[in-house]
Amino acid sequence: MKRPSVVLASGSATRKGLLERSGVDVDVRVPGIDEAMVTESLVRDQVEPEDIAVCLAEMKALRVGTREPEHVVVGCDQVLWSGGRVFHKAGSIDEARSVLLELRGRSHSLVSAAVAVIGGARTWHATSRAELVMRDFSDSFLESYLARNWPRIQGSVGCYRLEEEGVQLMARVRGDLFAIMGMPLVELLEYLRVRGVLPR
Repeated sequence: MKRPSVVLASGSATRKGLLERSGVDVDVRVPGIDEAMVTESLVRDQVEPEDIAVCLAEMKALRVGTREPEHVVVGCDQVLWSGGRVFHKAGSIDEARSVLLELRGRSHSLVSAAVAVIGGARTWHATSRAELVMRDFSDSFLESYLARNWPRIQGSVGCYRLEEEGVQLMARVRGDLFAIMGMPLVELLEYLRVRGVLPR
């Protein structure tokens, strides 16, 4: 009997790659959610960062899930915050520079959420978290880092990919590596085994 397929409600190549390298057969559908607008609204309502990540992941999964009712649809989101501020993805190299200057020498938190939807209803969710401290890197390192890595880091909320040169920005990293990469992967794989999508 053919196992149910997974639809990833995300345009993130990193998340797709994580699932594929883990042995998950996955299709991608980009949900078309204005994440910045929704996030700003939730921040104004003083919603906790972890709940913001879950809310955005659920919105993505439900948006795609209504068109894919026979599949397990997984939505994911990631929220970065530091000093009471929630950060957005940088839209330009100048915005990336500003973000990294603000995070330089400071700690920040990352929470990643995943929500599964089947038949238009949420069936599961999980979050994972990491705490990171950026080192006090020089202005010249920052400029050379941006020159080498833009626009590849444009889709990364903290303007870094820890699995690449972004690790050189860090002084300390604690927590779930997969949270940093964008999803609570271990928890998601266990859910997919329980649902029969993956073998137990």
